[in-house]
This record gives sequence, structure tokens and C-alpha cells, in this order.
Amino acid sequence: MIEEHQIAAPSAAAPEDRPLKPALLRGAKLLCPNCGTGPMMSGFLSVHDQCEVCGEELSHHRADDGPAYVTILICGHILAPLMLVLFEIYRPDPLLLMVGFSIGFVAMALFMLPRIKGMFVALQWAKRMHGFGDS
Repeated sequence: MIEEHQIAAPSAAAPEDRPLKPALLRGAKLLCPNCGTGPMMSGFLSVHDQCEVCGEELSHHRADDGPAYVTILICGHILAPLMLVLFEIYRPDPLLLMVGFSIGFVAMALFMLPRIKGMFVALQWAKRMHGFGDS
């Protein structure tokens, strides 16, 4: 006979998720997802071990390659249609188009990459992932 398995109800001691939207906005501004005033980054892509203002531990993050993939996806989805439209309307020299859009892609990616990484760290903080739920 097949036994029925019951799904355990969430423990009352399990902490709830933190507010996601404010955390993501703070991450996009490169600020601490907890207090929103301390800087999250210590360099271009280096995250502080803890917030200088509130002391929130930030060293648990596991952003890895996610921010780079998302940055490429967003930049490509913005610039590819623009490139097609510009080529169809104005018919510029392909070399000029390639150089112009390459510079534009690099500039856009360098601007967006730290902000998207900040959002990844903030998402992990809000969802209590990778050690962020211990405190």
C-alpha cells in the first residue's frame, strides 16, 4: 500500500522575507539593502564585508556571474533593435555602426553592471539566501 506523505507546515520560528522592492531599489542605488544609507560597494564590483552605517553583514552574497549575464541581456535587448532601426533608416557605413554601437554597449554595460550586482545582493538579502537569514 502506498503511504501518504504530509507536507510539513512552515515553522513559526522561520523568519519572513524582508521587503523586496525597497531592497532592490537600494541595491540599484549601490546602498546597503538594510539601512539604505551606507555604501554597498567598496570598489567597482567589490562588496563591503559589512555596512559601514548599520553593521549589516554583506559578505554572504553569491552574485557570481548572474549580474554579467543580466547586464548583457538587457544591453543587447536595448541596443539590437536600435541598431536595426538606425541601419534601416539611415544606412550608415557598417564599420561606423559597429564602432559606435560597440562603444555604446561597453559604456552601457559598465554603467549597469554594478547596479545589477547591487540588486542581486539586495535580492539575496531580502530573501534571506546564502547566510543572510542568520541575523
